[in-house]
Amino acid sequence: MESPLWTDEHAPALAELPQREVRESLTRAVEEPMNLVVFGPRGAGKTAAVRALAQEAHDDPDNDFLELNLADFFQRTKKEIRNDPRFAPFLSGEISWVKQLGTGQKQQVSKRYKSDWSKAEMVNHVLKEYAAYRPTASPYKTILLDNAEAIREDFQQALRRVMERHYETTQFVIATRQPSKLIPPIESRCFPVPVRAPSHAEAVEVLERIVEREGVDHDDDGIEYVAGYGDGDLRKAILGAQTAYEDEGAVTMQAAYEALGDVGIRDELEAILEDADAGEFADARKGLDELLYDRGYAGEEVLGELLEAARARYDGDDLARFHLLAAEIDREMHEGTTDRVHLGRLVAELGR
Repeated sequence: MESPLWTDEHAPALAELPQREVRESLTRAVEEPMNLVVFGPRGAGKTAAVRALAQEAHDDPDNDFLELNLADFFQRTKKEIRNDPRFAPFLSGEISWVKQLGTGQKQQVSKRYKSDWSKAEMVNHVLKEYAAYRPTASPYKTILLDNAEAIREDFQQALRRVMERHYETTQFVIATRQPSKLIPPIESRCFPVPVRAPSHAEAVEVLERIVEREGVDHDDDGIEYVAGYGDGDLRKAILGAQTAYEDEGAVTMQAAYEALGDVGIRDELEAILEDADAGEFADARKGLDELLYDRGYAGEEVLGELLEAARARYDGDDLARFHLLAAEIDREMHEGTTDRVHLGRLVAELGR
């Protein structure tokens, strides 16, 4: 999509969050600041909820709210992280006391140069420095650590120490799909805020508000169809509505079906992955054959959709291994002649 995403253009205010219990919990956190663990499935609106909290709590959220997507942080190169305007002020130059050392001494403590730090050291330093800053226009600052399910225990221990040191001036919010992966000392310092997937009716209400604000031609059946297409993933539903509008000029039933109807192979892909994980290679191969031969999908399309399904099914090392395997299959499909053979190897490797 070339135009601004509706998920950003129509980010909800705190009072507009679709889940009543989430609104109530975060309203209490505005009135009585506390550290939070916000957890729930992909697309339930965790990040949007925390942004809404920050907008409500801070007079100057641009300066008193810092959002760190940890998955994005650790996937970027160190050069990209240092050049990010949010982090550059914290990561340029040397640590102050190192500047006072002689050349020989500097060589002995080269690890203290910020340019030599690991990504974990970089993000830990950003957290400590930002937490130490005085709030600009509020009694406290808010730091969101998004997609926190993959962070290692040593980083969590460092985070715990930062939380203990700056608890009076900094609110920490940890957003994750897997709160069980947090160490007990962090869990004990945070109030839990479960964010369930929005119901169908709640998704319909959100979609209606957005299309009305956009002045988009729509009908009830179209909104219902797109809400069902999202299937509990609010981000997917909102982007689905935007896709229907940009492709067909409306969010009516006909427009939504024309724009999104051919995308409905997620159930088949999830079944293929489930069969592959269980070692049922013949069933997984049969599912691939139906998509490739009976329904005419290209191998690249199936692989791309498999990646989307895998992101919802796996995480951490399992997801990383799937991406590596998918990259090999993608290369082989471009070099080989039969997509079925290469995709078949993918499901066989999963079963193994």
